[in-house]
Amino acid sequence: MRRDIALPGPPPAERHDWQTVKTLFPYLWHWRGRILLALACLIGAKLANVAVPLVFKDIVDGFAPSNPAQAALVAPLALIAAYGVLRFGVSLFTELRELLFARVTQRAVRTIALQVFEHLHGMSLRYHLERQTGGLTRDIERGTRAIGTLISYTIFSVLPTLVEVVLVLGILAARYEPSFVLIASATLAVYIVFTILISNWRVHLRREVNELDSAANTRAIDSLLNYETVKYFNNEGWEKERYDRQMQKWEAAQIKSQFSLSWLNLGQAAIIAVGVTLMMWRAAAGVANGTMTVGDIVLVNAFLIQLYIPLNFLGVLYREIRQSLTDIERMFALLRENREIQDAPHARPLDPGPCAVRFENVGFAYEQRRPILRDVSFEIPAGHTLAVVGHSGSGKSTLARLLFRFYDVNEGSIRINGHDLRQLTQASLRAAIGIVPQDTVLFNETLAYNIQYGRPDADFEQVQAAARAAHLAEFIGRLPDGYDTRVGERGLKLSGGEKQRVAIARTLLKDPPILIFDEATSALDSKTEKAIQAELEQAARGRTVLIIAHRLSTVMNADEILVLDGGRVAERGTHRVLLERGGAYARMWALQQRENGMRAGETV
Repeated sequence: MRRDIALPGPPPAERHDWQTVKTLFPYLWHWRGRILLALACLIGAKLANVAVPLVFKDIVDGFAPSNPAQAALVAPLALIAAYGVLRFGVSLFTELRELLFARVTQRAVRTIALQVFEHLHGMSLRYHLERQTGGLTRDIERGTRAIGTLISYTIFSVLPTLVEVVLVLGILAARYEPSFVLIASATLAVYIVFTILISNWRVHLRREVNELDSAANTRAIDSLLNYETVKYFNNEGWEKERYDRQMQKWEAAQIKSQFSLSWLNLGQAAIIAVGVTLMMWRAAAGVANGTMTVGDIVLVNAFLIQLYIPLNFLGVLYREIRQSLTDIERMFALLRENREIQDAPHARPLDPGPCAVRFENVGFAYEQRRPILRDVSFEIPAGHTLAVVGHSGSGKSTLARLLFRFYDVNEGSIRINGHDLRQLTQASLRAAIGIVPQDTVLFNETLAYNIQYGRPDADFEQVQAAARAAHLAEFIGRLPDGYDTRVGERGLKLSGGEKQRVAIARTLLKDPPILIFDEATSALDSKTEKAIQAELEQAARGRTVLIIAHRLSTVMNADEILVLDGGRVAERGTHRVLLERGGAYARMWALQQRENGMRAGETV
């Protein structure tokens, strides 16, 4: 039965918007000097903007005499000059405000985005395995963009509008009858209440649109990352249908949101139209009975326009601010995610030098109902090699994940040089371990970049030396762009063996005291495997090595071999001892020898 893709996690729990603002405020207040100067420029711009109609009124009244020529002489040139200066002053103060606040906004966005990025890298492997990357990246993208939107609208739009409203209402109260202030105030109050009530009702519609947008983005990214699998099974139509079903839901939610927006805009326009009509009626009546001049009606009209324009966008501003708060809240929710694996309060760094590894009665389960490891104990003395073999699902690769401390053990402990991993800093622990994984994933960068990733401060000669040690140099030399060849998304431009040799090269470049080979040569042909096996054995000298293998021929020279079965240590010993014992290891060896013989016969 076909099912639509699930939404990328539940939306964050409802929080008061003020809490989100309080969380954001410290990032801005660091630049309080710039903020205060920007606010001073804001007030200067609004004072100049309100003064423009006052000067224009005096200019218009100067043309009141019947003789136009006389009127032109009467109109003071100083007022015309002041009019031009004030017009320019509005733009000057506005641009100064923008310049002062630009660094505040961009630095806040950069700081928060960096904190979220760092926090997500600090989350456990379990979190990332359960989280959908497409929805996660969209949450971060919308959240960082929303910070700029929120700051822009609140500081550059809402606050200036409030300042202008106060100034205009004050001038109307001082110059004209109370009805003008009453009509303007009533219009503002009704407009604001109406906008807030309807916009609050629309919040759940916008949240639904965002959820469906993230889900569709997740579906698209997941499908594109698995491009080859889609092609293998000829499922382009199926993927298109699944993506389209998600987009249909998004389309329906977006249309519903747009309908509600249109009704909101019509209601706002009706309120504004009534208020403007009443104000102009009172102004016209004042001119008719002689209590107001033509300049006064021009002044009232200019003030109405100045109030109307920002008021007309108030609904948009409120909606965008609420939406920005929702997006920022979702991003901050990522920062509130608890880290499953954290450094202990008094964690110490692992001392450099040789390392001895010890698993003591380790028990572990990814899910409590399905134990993976049961009472596993072994030791790898410094400079020794231990191999772990067993059937798929026996828990071999889990040992590597626990040693890297991607997860904490449920029972027992893992120690390096006598120190429990949980009492060591994660950075020093992982710096001491290098791994060649079975499934090598590369960055969409150059070959040089992917090799140098093992030690970013290494020079090009060291990168080349690591490539030669991994038998990669000859392959790179045949490429037109050499080390500058890009490997594609997840390394898809390389074969499995080529990717594995890149992984070996960057691990050799890292040069750690502990090495983990997790099926390190599984994707290589027999000839290349033998050559690289010799290099791996050379690299392992003097280091503590854990080999996780399926091919038993790769572990024959290990100092000790463990056979895992059902999460327990079934056998242990050297290759010769285990063969003589005639147990599980001997049976696995005999089976693989027969398979190798059959393949050799088929080749002949």
